[in-house]
Amino acid sequence: MNVANLQPREAPVRTDSKLIVEPVTPIIGAELSGVDLREPLDAATAADIQAALHKWRVVFFRDQDITNDQLKAFGRAFGPLTPAHPISEGLEDHPEIWERAVDEYRVRRTENDNVKPGARKPRDYKGWHIDITFVANPNRYSILHGVQIPPYGGDTLFTNLIAAYEGLSPKIQRLIDELQAVHQTTSYDFGGDKARKPRRDGRGTGPFVSLHPLVRIHPETGEKLLFLNPGTTTHIVGLKERESQALLDLLYFEATRPEYQVRFRWAPKSLVVWDNQAVAHAGPIDYQHFDLPRVVRRITVAGELPTGADRFRSQALEGELFNVIG
Repeated sequence: MNVANLQPREAPVRTDSKLIVEPVTPIIGAELSGVDLREPLDAATAADIQAALHKWRVVFFRDQDITNDQLKAFGRAFGPLTPAHPISEGLEDHPEIWERAVDEYRVRRTENDNVKPGARKPRDYKGWHIDITFVANPNRYSILHGVQIPPYGGDTLFTNLIAAYEGLSPKIQRLIDELQAVHQTTSYDFGGDKARKPRRDGRGTGPFVSLHPLVRIHPETGEKLLFLNPGTTTHIVGLKERESQALLDLLYFEATRPEYQVRFRWAPKSLVVWDNQAVAHAGPIDYQHFDLPRVVRRITVAGELPTGADRFRSQALEGELFNVIG
């Protein structure tokens, strides 16, 4: 090994607000420190966190022992909060917070394994998804706090959808720039139709169907990115079924290439913020292999109707928008 060719690790960046930014990979992910999230964020710190988020796509905080109210206050520094989820309700005292336990993933895995052959297409993209794209206005940012974390396992992967688009050949980019895809809930989402009992807040529980551009323009940075979701994208409009599936398979492969990814190892009190406008994620990636408890709580910052490279704006085909908490 030629030691002279090794590149030094990028030095931590110290901002005017005392936020410290330490990149994890050259293309996605940064550890943030120098801020105590139990305290209200001042404008300069919030701006520096947002700038780091737009540069590194997902940011990680450690040792943030915060309450539910402090979690929500942190999220509101970046915009109004949504309800916990369009289908599943949040905590009774905190309707903005969606609590997930690893047992729920195991139940869904068992149900999927027991589906009769031929009842559903055998598509398996290892849990990769963008949050809540079956609504026409998916959330802007997602914020996840580790409440009960096992000593090992339960990692989350994130991938940079802007880099994935930029890695495509110009001819493929031109092909997909003017295409739209349908995103919708399925009978297998979050316990299926059995889970769709009336909500405490009176909101509808779906089904939800939306039409989105296949290539989205990031509303803050102006960059183009792949906007497709293995969990909810059913087909590309205007293509034959075999053409649609072949193109989606190609794009899913590109979107989840290892060189565009970062892997986060959770620890108790960790907090992750990702730009849901530019990132897909998968996790916990190994839930079927361990029996240890794992509980996380998520809030989401409200988003807008995505705009495509051809200026097409997303449309709700069925179901209401993902409106903010009143």
